[in-house]
Amino acid sequence: MMPIPEKPQVVTANDLITGEVIYRTEGAWVTRLVDAHVFHDPEAAERALVEAQAEEGKAVGVYLMEVSEGEDGPQALHFREAFRANGPSNYAHGKQTESNAA
Repeated sequence: MMPIPEKPQVVTANDLITGEVIYRTEGAWVTRLVDAHVFHDPEAAERALVEAQAEEGKAVGVYLMEVSEGEDGPQALHFREAFRANGPSNYAHGKQTESNAA
């Protein structure tokens, strides 16, 4: 039986102060999923996860999230993650208004 290929992953969390969904890049946090660093190597993703978890005072609930790679960057695979990336759905504000303006 052939092994199942690993899916690309990004490191995600919530900003400790604002609660905003954040994603890891090379050494920094960003608020847009399309700007996140995509890991294709599971070991590299795990190392980045451990580094992000050790960073005190910035992020809470740090974990790895599977993504697909689209023309516009990484895309959430799961509904929950797409919902987190777009923000609350009760009315258009924040990230939702930014994406509508583009």
